[in-house]
Amino acid sequence: MSETLLLDGLQKALNYRFRDAALLRQALTHRSAQGAHNERLEFLGDSILGFVIAAKLYQLFPEANEGQMTRLRARLVKEKSLAEIAHELALGELLNLGSGELKSGGYRRASILSDAFEALLGAVYLDSGLPAAEQVIHHLYLSRYQALSLSMAEKDPKTRLQEWLQSRRQALPDYQVVKSEGKDHNKMYWVECHLTNSHQSEAQTLATTASGSSRRKAEQSAAEKMLEKLGV
Repeated sequence: MSETLLLDGLQKALNYRFRDAALLRQALTHRSAQGAHNERLEFLGDSILGFVIAAKLYQLFPEANEGQMTRLRARLVKEKSLAEIAHELALGELLNLGSGELKSGGYRRASILSDAFEALLGAVYLDSGLPAAEQVIHHLYLSRYQALSLSMAEKDPKTRLQEWLQSRRQALPDYQVVKSEGKDHNKMYWVECHLTNSHQSEAQTLATTASGSSRRKAEQSAAEKMLEKLGV
């Protein structure tokens, strides 16, 4: 399928047509490729997305407190969620990547897909302003809004694991980076979460391993795996 047809399909999926096609192409260009890339657009789109989602949650959940809204927003704007939307939009097929990223499968990488999605929102904003960006975001998030509930406003995995252990007077977990790969702008981290679980009849050391595009994200994923292992 030609690039023109793919770009046309993307704009139909967004329910938005760009006036400046160059902005659309820039949003889909990774820094590893030649020409104007999408880093600045990503910065802009990230801020716009956070604001629009925060305003929508304020409207949807008038009974929610700040902490609950913060956790719901984090759920909606986390890398995994953005990469899922990017996958639904087939952004991977349209990304302009350098040869190294192309060979390593960068068009499938969650960090690159999520960044491209944010850049796309930044491009819509520059092309037509905030109302247009809001419209695109609400269009893409409609099913996610409908699936939201306050019961999803749980604390992040690391906090939940820490509070669960503290309530049982157990030692807090230890997080260690066991491996990291990639350049500074596109690094992946592997983290192990260790804890001594004396909740059992005998003391037992438990460990989980997870990866993420930052140390914090890898730690959160490792903590989530630990919660699953503990049946919490």
